[in-house]
Amino acid sequence: MSFGTMDVYLNEIENNLQSILYNKEEDQENETWKMYMERKNIVLEFLHSDLSLHLLKRHHKRIELLKKCSYYIEILPKHLALGDQNHLMLPTTMFQLVDPWRFQRMKKLGTVQTKIQLLLLTDLLEQLEQGREELVHFLETYDMVTFLARWDLVKQKLSNLSELMDNFLAMLVPGRLYVKHRLVSDVGATKIPHIRLVLSTKMPVMFDRKESVAHEDWVSLKWFITSQQSQPEQYELRFKLLEPRTQQERIQCGIMPVTSNMCEIRNLLSDRSYRFTVKRAETYTLVYEQWRDTITLETKPYPDEGMESTMCEP
Repeated sequence: MSFGTMDVYLNEIENNLQSILYNKEEDQENETWKMYMERKNIVLEFLHSDLSLHLLKRHHKRIELLKKCSYYIEILPKHLALGDQNHLMLPTTMFQLVDPWRFQRMKKLGTVQTKIQLLLLTDLLEQLEQGREELVHFLETYDMVTFLARWDLVKQKLSNLSELMDNFLAMLVPGRLYVKHRLVSDVGATKIPHIRLVLSTKMPVMFDRKESVAHEDWVSLKWFITSQQSQPEQYELRFKLLEPRTQQERIQCGIMPVTSNMCEIRNLLSDRSYRFTVKRAETYTLVYEQWRDTITLETKPYPDEGMESTMCEP
């Protein structure tokens, strides 16, 4: 073989080797890019489904609603599930067996547990929102090399946020009240029933802004319970004249017990502003209730008053 032929042969081998190396590098780059896109899509899917902005906003509204709810202790047999309407038929002797002093202690415990639960829900939601911002920051600022190098950190973040979400969802529904002491006193020969305490909620009472209207010297008020079928309940309605002008006008206020979801208040002053507040009447099993819905209405002037004010205008 001549030297010229040998050179050509060697050049061909070198070119083939370079081509093979180039193809391997290209394949490696393609595999790296594919891995990057797959892992990036995992984060995007988590952000769009489990931790979407729409979902977080909905949870925020849920917490605000829970803060307005009324919380009660329910005494149930251990075999009865929470929310089972059959507990309404339980004999009143169930309460008669419970020691009143111990039950008051449990009410205080229920109040503390409810407050802690609402605080924890708020804190968990803040952590979820912060975690989402961090994941978005990873996607927006990390290049492919940095993202893949820190994938273990990102993966751990996803796992932590998923666990946080599970804890958050589990805490949304009030559950069992943790009891350290027996509630039932020694009843001698009487068989002690197997009971458990749970916290239950009632949705907040809200004024119907459309149906609540003011007339010249009286108002018609109506309210409802959100997301809940109406059941007979007792309410406490308060009213007060705003900015009284005389000492006599300061008596334009009061508290009224109401057994329906509507009420009329008469003998009010015309062309004046009144503030009205409604809430459930307090019961023996109530442990926590902060919400009071308030509405301000202005009574209308009498027709002759309107004519006189018009005639007095220059």
